[in-house]
Amino acid sequence: MFAALAAHVVAPRNLGGRSLHNRYVANALPALADLMLVDRCLEGEQAAARELFRAHQGRVHSTLYRVLGGNRDMDDLLQETFIQVFRSLRSFRGEARLATWIDRIAARVAYRYLARRKAEVPTVVLEDAADVGVEAAERALAREGVRRLYAALGELGAASRLAFALHEIDGRSVAEVARCVGSSVTATKLRIWRARRALDRLAAGDAVLAEFLGQRQARGERE
Repeated sequence: MFAALAAHVVAPRNLGGRSLHNRYVANALPALADLMLVDRCLEGEQAAARELFRAHQGRVHSTLYRVLGGNRDMDDLLQETFIQVFRSLRSFRGEARLATWIDRIAARVAYRYLARRKAEVPTVVLEDAADVGVEAAERALAREGVRRLYAALGELGAASRLAFALHEIDGRSVAEVARCVGSSVTATKLRIWRARRALDRLAAGDAVLAEFLGQRQARGERE
């Protein structure tokens, strides 16, 4: 699978200088490593399967958590994602990095979950500020803001919620989100815009959610 790519790494054609050659090799080697790891998995090497899972499970779990919030199905969704990954490995051709390809599968798993049912929202009990002090009260209010955000996201359609969460919560660019969900940049921007409009409408009647969204926006502008 990777013999042709390996040949190009060893003997690149007219690249116009050492620095360009170094950049070419730096870009090609990770792609070659991806293909080698996939080939080892396809050959039935258990150590390779464990290596793939360990390399990507943390990122996939974080992405699913940011899209869906905390819920009791998270472990099952993580398992479902990697079942799909290993079942689909023969279709991996290296056009994108393995991490990007796996993220697309995770996005499809999240979308199907959202389409089936609304993700569960973690329950956060606000503590009395007089009992726990200002810092703890602020943390409790932040947790309540997160809870209300995910409750509001639960009112959105699956496609809009997925695009919004990947962009605004998981921190991906619009172009990366579009690749992840298999959509155009224009359609992805529209879904994110619609999600923002819907959240703004909900926040108009919810002071805690409005403050939480305002704080997130202010932090984003500072960064």
